[in-house]
Parts: sequence; C-alpha cells; structure tokens
Amino acid sequence: MFEPLRVTTHRDGDDLLTAGLGLDGLRAMAPPAFADATAPTPAELRRRALWSNWRGIADLSPAGGYGTLYGSTVAVPGREFQAFATLPGARTPHRVLLQAPDAFDAGKRCLLVTASSGSRGVYGAIAVAGAWGLPRGCAVAYTDKGGGTDYFDFAAPDGVRLDGTRAPAGAPLAFEPQDAAAAGIAFKHAHSRDNPEADWGRHVKQAAEFGLHALTQAYPQQAPFTFDNTRVIAVGISNGGGAVLRAAELEGGWLDAVVAGEPNVYVDAPGARTLYDYATEAALLMPCALPALGLPAAPDVAARCEAAVRSGLIDGADLVAQQRSALDVLHKGGWTDAALRAGALSAGFDLWRAVAAAYASAYGRYGVGAHPCGYRYVTAGSDGPRPPTPAERAAWWSDGSGIPPSPGIALLDPDGRTATDGLQCLRALWAGEGAAAQRVREGVAATRAGLPREGLPMIVVHGTDDGLIPEAFSSIPYVTQAAAAGRDVRHWRVRNAQHFDAFLGLPAYGARYVPLLPYVYRALDRVSAHLDTAAALPANAVIEAMPRSPDQPLDAANLALPY
Repeated sequence: MFEPLRVTTHRDGDDLLTAGLGLDGLRAMAPPAFADATAPTPAELRRRALWSNWRGIADLSPAGGYGTLYGSTVAVPGREFQAFATLPGARTPHRVLLQAPDAFDAGKRCLLVTASSGSRGVYGAIAVAGAWGLPRGCAVAYTDKGGGTDYFDFAAPDGVRLDGTRAPAGAPLAFEPQDAAAAGIAFKHAHSRDNPEADWGRHVKQAAEFGLHALTQAYPQQAPFTFDNTRVIAVGISNGGGAVLRAAELEGGWLDAVVAGEPNVYVDAPGARTLYDYATEAALLMPCALPALGLPAAPDVAARCEAAVRSGLIDGADLVAQQRSALDVLHKGGWTDAALRAGALSAGFDLWRAVAAAYASAYGRYGVGAHPCGYRYVTAGSDGPRPPTPAERAAWWSDGSGIPPSPGIALLDPDGRTATDGLQCLRALWAGEGAAAQRVREGVAATRAGLPREGLPMIVVHGTDDGLIPEAFSSIPYVTQAAAAGRDVRHWRVRNAQHFDAFLGLPAYGARYVPLLPYVYRALDRVSAHLDTAAALPANAVIEAMPRSPDQPLDAANLALPY
C-alpha cells in the first residue's frame, strides 16, 4: 500500500519544520539556492519546497506577529518517512509523509493528519499542522490529496521521483500520464483522471494509516501504533479544510477531533454553492463589477462588460450601468461586498480562470490534450510555446503552487480564441447543456460532503471577508446543516480575515485584514484540551478582530483571540 518508502534524518543544522532556515531564512526574499541549478539534490529541493510553502501560506513579515504573537518556527529535529499511497480504484498515487520528531510525546501519542491547501505539494500544510504539532511533540502526517507539483513534461519526457528529483518516463514517478501523442505539461490534479476532490476524505484517512505505519517503525519500543491507542486530530485550511471535513464523515472511530479553516466544502443546503459555480461566475463578472465598489478597473474592463452583455449575463446601456448590473448579479448570487473586495486579488491574478480550467479537467476526468475548452499547459516565451529549460524543470517540484500558471508554466487558450470566450466556455460547463457539461457536473456532484460522524468534536474557522472561498457558500451552510442534524460542530467567524495570510505583508493588505492562522492554532489548542481534560469546547463566536495600523505591528488586541 505504501511504497517505495524513503526515510531521511533531519538534525544538526537541518530540522523538520524549516530545514534549518529558521524564521530569518524563511523571510529571505530569494529562495535557497541550488549548487547546480539543473540538478538540485533532494536535500536542496526539500529546503526550497519548505521555504516556498511557508511563504505561500503564512504572513512572515516582521510586523505580522508570526513567531511572537502566534506560531512557531523552532528547530524540531527528527525523521521523515515518505511514500506513494494509492486508493483502491485510483489510477495515480498521492504522496504521504510522516514527520516524526525526536521529542515525540510518548505519553500523549499524538498524530496530526493534514492535507495540503489548494493543490500544493506534500509540504503544503507545513505552516498549518507542522507549526502547531511538531513543537508540542506530536507527529504529523501529510498528504497532497492527489494534487501537488509532480509536473510531467512530455518534451523530455520526464517526471518527478519520490525525492523530488526528475527522472525519465518509465521510472518510478509520482505521476506519469497515460496519454498517447500528448504534448506540453501535465499535472496530477488536472490530468490524473481520478477527480481527486471526490476522494479527499479517503486521502486523509490513508495518510493517517501511513502515519501509524511509520510511527511503528520510528518508535518500535512504543509499537504498535493503532487508531485505538493513538490520538488522531485532522486539521487543514482551504482545500485542506474541505478534505478534513470529508474525512470527518467516514465511518469508524479512527478520528478524535477536526479543525477546518476556511474550508472549500460543498453541501446540498440553502445558500451553498460549488467552487466551480462561483469561480466561473467570478471570472466572467468580477472584473466588470469591481469598479462599482470603488475599486480600480482592469485595463480591459469595457471589453469584459460588453462581453457579459452580449452573453446575456448583465445589461446596461453604458459602462457604468453595466458595472452596476454585474455587481447586482453577484449580490443576488450571495456575494457580499466584503468578499468581493477581497476577491479582487484573485481577479487581478487571473486566479479564477486558473482554478476553473484545472478543476474542469479534474471533474470531467479528462486526460492531457482533451480539455473540453481546449486549454493547455506549456512553457512559453515572448514568441509562444517553447521547450522548458533543464533549470526550469528542476525547480518545478519545489517552487510550484500546484495550479499553473506558475513559474515556468503558462495556461494557454487555443489559438485564435479570446480569453473571454474561454471563460464563457468554462461557465457553460456548469450552466449549459451537452455531454461535456453533464460530465463536469457529475464530477462536481461527487464532491458533495455528508454529515460528520456523530459525537466527533469539530471547530470550523472562517474569515468573514474571504473572497476566494466565501463563507456564505461553504462553511455557513456546512455548519448549519451539521448543527441541524445534532452534530457537535463549533463555528468561529473572524471579522476582517480573508483567504490569503501570505499577502498580509503587503502594506495595503496588512492594514485591512488580520491573519487566519492564529485562530486555527487556537482551535487546535481547544480541541486538544477537550481531549486531554474534557474541557468544554468553545461556543460559536463572531470574533471581532481588527487590522493593525499601517505603521504599527500586529498585537494581541488586534487578534482578540478567544480563550
């Protein structure tokens, strides 16, 4: 089930949490260098992957409070156990990893299990689970839940080994697509043909099973480690938050508590919307609507609005009326002004298109070159697509965030098609008819969450200003449905928190929003205390957090953390 197995030791200038970089090294603007840019070692790739994933999730800016008000980057020596794991019926393995600290608490026997946010690689939750669990003597088990940065390049052709280095097709690889006469770049989330989101809960449970398996090898004097004698807490944010909520519905008493932050979760309940639905809507309408909120207009805003009018999504005789119409449509769909303001970041980075293109492929279980809207992933220069350089390929695993566009990889429309026409094609896969639309909608339906196990302690944490996974579409319907069924789910709604802590180092964002990670850590404190001493779980709360002043560091009063 778990093979091949790779075990590495991390001590003496290296460690589990930061690979020896510490907080100062994580704050460095440039990534840790490779001695040979075309052939980095596994240790160099790991160090750089940790640097990249920390910076992609946490606000590490000096004024942001990480390491002083909340969180830890203390050096934690120990060992890592890595393997590929394959779910029954899956075509492609997911990565699993256990971090076993030397100072493992033998009395508590604690295992955190986590899933990466977004489509990040296996270290994608290091700042979420590792930062809380490892300094407390807990082991931490990770899964990339069928996503990650194991990009396959058809031009070479080559892919990624277990240790992050590249190897030719046919070697034991994390992902090798079985698509004849394909070209460009392939990645697991979009091209495995497994619809990994439908199996997120099973990925988490299998990662926990691997964690117990590796713990038995790591600490043989305390073996065996089983679900009956080991405390297992699941935690994740964003897609990882959705994954641990899906794990919570699986049968059996294997899981002791769950903390989900800003979860991408879909339930069949009033107000709920699927990510694909609101992402394709936002891709088409948000650039047109944002000026009506007083936000800067995109350079092509007039063309975006005109296209929306031609397709019948909005109306209006002039640009101002069209912008107001677009805003009205979004409001009627459940978007709040706070979510739209924060969502402007995703619009500016073209993230809605990137998400929709990749997820359409995953939901429809399409292979490489078979995207129903013709999208493809390539390396591209000023003159169009080109083969990637050896240095670019070597850094994909450590530097990528899992959903291209990313360093060295572009998302292209078919030749001759406008970007807006491509977005309308993506939207039609949700709102239109035809075999492709039915196929995508069936894939989305397979991701619907059920009720958590009865009696399972759970805390869901979400920012009221989240503009990528709005709480109105995700956590609020989930918690409402679970509570109506008598499940023990507590809900913290954090004022002035949005989706991306990592952007709070930008002055404009740090002065507008607070980080969400402190509340995820505090929720872990509370469920841990509940399991230790039967202390009461916290009440539902709207936490009145306040952003810091532009010229002041974050302090405890800003966070208003519940005790």
